[in-house]
Amino acid sequence: MSEPKFIIVVAASAGGLSAPTEFGTEFNQEIDASFFIVLHLSRTGISDFLPHRLKPSISLRCEIPAEEMAIESGHIYMAPPNQQLLEKRGKIILGRGPEENRWCPSVDVLFKSAAAAYSTRVIGVILIGSLDEGTAGMLAIKRSGGKTIVQYPNEAEYPDMPWSVISNMEGDFSISLSKIGEAILPLTQTEPEKIDAPQDVIIESEIAERVVVDYKNIKQIGEKSIYACPDCGGGLWTIHNKGKMADRYRCHIGHSYTEKDLIVKQGEVLQSTLWAGLRIMEGRRNFWKKMEDDHSKRGLSRKETSYMKGEEIQVPVDKMREVLYETQKKL
Repeated sequence: MSEPKFIIVVAASAGGLSAPTEFGTEFNQEIDASFFIVLHLSRTGISDFLPHRLKPSISLRCEIPAEEMAIESGHIYMAPPNQQLLEKRGKIILGRGPEENRWCPSVDVLFKSAAAAYSTRVIGVILIGSLDEGTAGMLAIKRSGGKTIVQYPNEAEYPDMPWSVISNMEGDFSISLSKIGEAILPLTQTEPEKIDAPQDVIIESEIAERVVVDYKNIKQIGEKSIYACPDCGGGLWTIHNKGKMADRYRCHIGHSYTEKDLIVKQGEVLQSTLWAGLRIMEGRRNFWKKMEDDHSKRGLSRKETSYMKGEEIQVPVDKMREVLYETQKKL
């Protein structure tokens, strides 16, 4: 058993199930590197399916890692559903913390933990996918001295993830999927200088690992914003990114969002809240109507009750429904 010289972290989202297989055929057991892959797929238990999908065409050992498993050269480790996949020096950590960018496992969590632990020995790869998950992680790798590779967006059915990286930072390679393997092999033959990752990258990795979760540490990397976390209701802190990338937002519990993910999550919570409000109002209308009917059967007049008629609450119910339908059109 030997710790690899290089750590290669790979991410794909919508439509990306076959992408790791296509460039993974370039490698064999001689490569002095380990691969870590996050695929945004179903949140249900399909973990065994993923290694079986890769094994027939890839000579490297492919597996779902266990907690504190040693990192070995020539292995592919695939993130299990509903757990964060992180790296510490020489071992794997499976986190059960909150979602980041609405995902668990999260690409950014994996990439930042790799950058914090291995800095210049990390190679980040972003394949096809939707929204902008992975951009912050790729920037962390770049700032830590690692190398970044992005699949050509124009050959992807879902180009958002690669486009986001290209638009927000200067990467090392933007190439066709078929050329990614060829680009990785020479990089694994180099001798990178050993440097420490930036302190903010280390802090964010520790937060994701649930080692450090408090106001003192979140204040080191961000400033208090006026926005609330749509997941837990706590205050969000603004993380000002280096370079061209837009601000990100993080609460001290650990939820983290890019600007795009935050607006999507806010929309989801808004719709859920409006539907819940409508259900409550309709329930109250129906219950008031029942009470009025009961009183009527007992011969009590309206003057002898304090209950609003069921049809009177129908007006705000109808208005609430209109607001909900109009909101859905605009989200």
